[in-house]
Amino acid sequence: MTDITVLPELLAYIDPLTPEEDEALERSILEEGCRDALVLWGDILVDGHNRHRICTKHGLPFQTVQNTRFQNMEDVHLWMIDQHLGRRSVSEFQRGVLALRKREIIATRRATAAAAVVAAKAEAAQSPDAQAPWEGDTDPVVAQALAKVPKVPDDALDTREALARAARLTAAQVKAIETIHQNAAPEVVAAVKSGELSLNAAAVVAQLPVDEQKAAATGGAQELKQAAKRVRDAKKKPKAEESPAAAQDAAPAASADELRQRVAELEAENERLRQQVKALQDLLAEQG
Repeated sequence: MTDITVLPELLAYIDPLTPEEDEALERSILEEGCRDALVLWGDILVDGHNRHRICTKHGLPFQTVQNTRFQNMEDVHLWMIDQHLGRRSVSEFQRGVLALRKREIIATRRATAAAAVVAAKAEAAQSPDAQAPWEGDTDPVVAQALAKVPKVPDDALDTREALARAARLTAAQVKAIETIHQNAAPEVVAAVKSGELSLNAAAVVAQLPVDEQKAAATGGAQELKQAAKRVRDAKKKPKAEESPAAAQDAAPAASADELRQRVAELEAENERLRQQVKALQDLLAEQG
């Protein structure tokens, strides 16, 4: 039997099966065998982690197939992400996280490709045999530079709407997942993954300091829900309950906090978009 390596970084892309799903899969394999081949890249397991675990547990045989299209580990990541984004069994939160990870990989590749093109153009310009700017459809210098770097996927996932389409979510759900992914304590993330806490509630809790999130998590899902309710209630507290002086003092502070958070979010997103636009402009200028 082939020696197989299971990497935690790839296993992290997979939502654990529920007890019922795991029992059904195990029963099916025991009765009918492992019908689908496991996908490998060399000795690394890429697809079929649950089947491999069950077959190994019971000493059952299984088939494997090599995917020879992978050039590096990022290719493996992208392939796995696309596979899981298309599966109904993957949770909304996990689909959102996968789409965010795909966006990161694509942005990095676009920046790498743009830098390679710029460097190749500069080197060609300094060559003793430098020629006039290329006027055809494809500049050989650009083509050679792009051939040496990882292929850039066509879908850039530049906007929240594009992420939502890729993950089969709404833009509001993507926004909540971004907040959880960036700010939530591990205990809050675990509650979302287990289904004990909704995306909306988790995104609200993630606005609290991490130590407060952890303190709420020690009380279980119910306390986390109460924490989310307290945050919501604090934001919509009727002004009539406050004295005019208190309202005058408190309202600007709350508004300033909200504005600072929104500005920080916009600045981070704008910087990411600027980097991607710069990379695309460089590529399009060379290939246009």
